[in-house]
Parts: sequence; structure tokens; C-alpha cells
Amino acid sequence: MDYRRTYRSAAIAFADLVSRIPPGRLDTPGLGEWTLRDLLGHTVSSALRQVPTVLADRAPTLLVPGPEFYFALVRSASDEMVAAVRKASTDDARITGAALGDQPATAVSGYIGQATAALAGAGDDDVVATPAGGMRVRDWLPTRTFELVVHGRDVATAAGVPIDLDPDALAETAALAARVAVALGDGETVLGALTGRDTLPAGYSMI
Repeated sequence: MDYRRTYRSAAIAFADLVSRIPPGRLDTPGLGEWTLRDLLGHTVSSALRQVPTVLADRAPTLLVPGPEFYFALVRSASDEMVAAVRKASTDDARITGAALGDQPATAVSGYIGQATAALAGAGDDDVVATPAGGMRVRDWLPTRTFELVVHGRDVATAAGVPIDLDPDALAETAALAARVAVALGDGETVLGALTGRDTLPAGYSMI
């Protein structure tokens, strides 16, 4: 599976979705305490806007050997650190969402252009500085595809507008979710649920 193509396809699907959101829905409930505008801001910031910056920042050491460990690291952080990261994420989501204005599709298209241009100049094995530590480009970018796919579905649900996700992008994201579950020690539980042998615990999430 080509991680570059799945990222681009997820970005295009997200842009198409945003272009079809009725303007009057932007400040209605989105996800948790976020409005739909906040949710758009978080998705743009985490999956699009930061891509050129991260790809341009080389790291001296490989610290995170795979995309599943990027997400697993979050679960190992202290409660204080998680709370601080969530607050910073919410603040950034609201600032970015407000900056998108009343025509967010235009801004989203611009960010996609910048991200894909930066990706074209990055090598698969370049080690870049991510918030979790040094990662190979081919390992880090799928975490951004994950953000686009998961939050794209969140946006679609909140806006009442369907999203047309590429099957390969969905497959890559679902496989990564399973790999994160394995890294967290929940692999057998998730496998049992997917094969109808067991059920997931109430409220279970691998993120």
C-alpha cells in the first residue's frame, strides 16, 4: 500500500467533504466540547498544516520505529501531560478553526497543496522531528492519514454530510488502529471482537 497515495486520497476526500458543509453548521456541536469549526481546526492543524514543518525538520536519532508506537506513546504519558496536551490541542483547534473563516474549503485546499508539495520533496527514510520524537517519513505520514480519516468521519457525522473515503485509506487506518491495539497489549481483545468471538469493553478506544 502506497502511504503517499493514501494520504493524498484522504486529504482530497476531506477537502471534498468540507466543501459540502452548509455554512450554518460550522458553529454547531462537533465532537465532545468542540464545535464543528473547532473539529475542522484540529483536523487541519494536525493532519495538514504541520506536515511541511515536520518534513522540513530533520531529527538526529530515530526514536519511534513505527506509526503504532506514535499513538501508543500517548497512552503511556502521565495524566498531567495528557491534560496539558489536550488543553493545548483545544486552544489550537479553536484558533485554527476561527482562522478558517466562513469559507473553510478554500483554506483547506491551500493547506493540502502545501502539504503534498512538501511530501514530494521528502524521502521515505528521512528521519524527521515529530512531537513524539524522530520518525521515518514513511512511518509518520500514516499517522496523519489516520487523523484525516478518523476526524473526516467525525466531521461528516457532525455536519450530516457523507464522506467518500478511498478503500485503501480506510484499510491503512483500520490496520494501524489494530497495530496500536497490539502495541498496547489489547491485540487479542480486538481480534476477538473483529471475528465475533468476543466484544470490546464498554467505551474501549485505542487512542
